[in-house]
Amino acid sequence: INLGYTQGLQVTSKGPQTIRKAEGESVTLGCSYKPSPRDTGELDIEWSVISPDTTQKDQMLVSYTSGTKYFFGNHAFEKELSFAAGDPSMGDASLSIALLSPAHTATYQCKVKKAPGVDMHKMSLVVMAKPSVPKCWVEGGELIGNPVSLHCKSAKGSTPLKYTWRRERAGSIADGAAQNSVTGELKISNHSESFAGIYLCEANNAVGVESCTLNLKANKPPNRAAVIVGTIVGSLLLIFIFLVFVVLLYWKLSSRRRYEKEFSNDIRYSADAAVHFKMMMMEYKSQISIKTKQETCKYNKCIGGENDMTLHVVTYLFSTRAFFFFF
Repeated sequence: INLGYTQGLQVTSKGPQTIRKAEGESVTLGCSYKPSPRDTGELDIEWSVISPDTTQKDQMLVSYTSGTKYFFGNHAFEKELSFAAGDPSMGDASLSIALLSPAHTATYQCKVKKAPGVDMHKMSLVVMAKPSVPKCWVEGGELIGNPVSLHCKSAKGSTPLKYTWRRERAGSIADGAAQNSVTGELKISNHSESFAGIYLCEANNAVGVESCTLNLKANKPPNRAAVIVGTIVGSLLLIFIFLVFVVLLYWKLSSRRRYEKEFSNDIRYSADAAVHFKMMMMEYKSQISIKTKQETCKYNKCIGGENDMTLHVVTYLFSTRAFFFFF
């Protein structure tokens, strides 16, 4: 927008009203001017950001007065701003911004004054993120006769993003496919060999474009008879394995029960034999004691002592079945 408040000085830049740039790039906002011989006052150039709220003041960025450049705001922003021309007084007051970021998105105004002339120029700057390299994938199994969908998606990128599918080295996409430029889907309702080939998907916005490729195959469906036979054989094999497992488990449990039963019988048999042997020993000792008392002593010595008693016990054991029963 060029506004001439008086005849004379004019801003002559005719650039676009809206400039779109990618994040990380640089831009030059044009502001060329032409004074008239009637403009004899001191040259004053101002760059500012127009506030979207009309009740708020505009933010001054940089100015040029009496041959001196002045920067306003923080020092970090000052490093990114500069006049494109070394000497703005020579008719070029364009502003350069380096390393663009989304924070630079705004409406900028260039105002040039040289009394009595004054003019200004406004332009909008939109900083956008380029699309990231999209991911391509296929859903549907690529079987002939089945529906198949090709998908394309960028993880990053300023909206609006547009997706476009095209076929490489094989002409246009065959009839029967429909693509959605917003979602990035290429849908094939009835897949066939005519759709097989390499496809390229482009994701683009106003500041960049990226692409990915996909090799779409056309696979024949498997033989149904072979699938049925394979399923039956597999089922029978699983049943056989299960039966073998059950038999082995039953045999293992039966062997454990039989061992536990035999072990308990051996313990009970040994205990009964020990008790029986002890009772026989007590009975025999009682009989020996009675016989010993009835024996006479010769030369003041007993003829049947403890040593003889032991001999009698051993003789008794071997003469009875108690010894064999114990062992």
